[in-house]
Amino acid sequence: MEKKTIRDLHRADIEHFKRQPKMSLTVVLDNVRSLNNIGAIFRTCDAFAVERIMLCGISACPPSPEIHKTALGAEESVAWKYFATTDECIAELQRDGYTLCCLEQVKGSIELQEFSPQRGRRYAMILGHEVDGVAQDVVNQCDICLEIPQRGTKHSLNVSVSGGIAIWHFFEHLSTY
Repeated sequence: MEKKTIRDLHRADIEHFKRQPKMSLTVVLDNVRSLNNIGAIFRTCDAFAVERIMLCGISACPPSPEIHKTALGAEESVAWKYFATTDECIAELQRDGYTLCCLEQVKGSIELQEFSPQRGRRYAMILGHEVDGVAQDVVNQCDICLEIPQRGTKHSLNVSVSGGIAIWHFFEHLSTY
């Protein structure tokens, strides 16, 4: 087997990407502190044509050399918006009719593979702080709490890894490609 070249991949340029249809998923970062994680999430959102990213609280915003290091330019292709608090972001998303999905280990959560996002609905997936996770007051405002089942000795995954897994799950169900 021969590796594909850039030409073989047929990727859109930034202007075409901005005009193409997006998956009906918005990713919300609730006080994510690592600029490398933020950049990695931008890159994953570009790969799966996520609608946009909402950066909240201490989450840094582009332009930033540290975000660019892992985003590799996706911070220019993926739409984003900043909110001083996650509560402000949630209020806007609720007004716009989004189903709020928290990716967090909580009592009564639904294992990710058991959740089937429905076409025609708009979803917002909230990812949390690297140590503290999604804040409890934010969890309380969500419609659904999703959890990635794990069988190892560690209690969690890196936020950009767990975000990538969950974004892929939504992509499998919502993609029109």
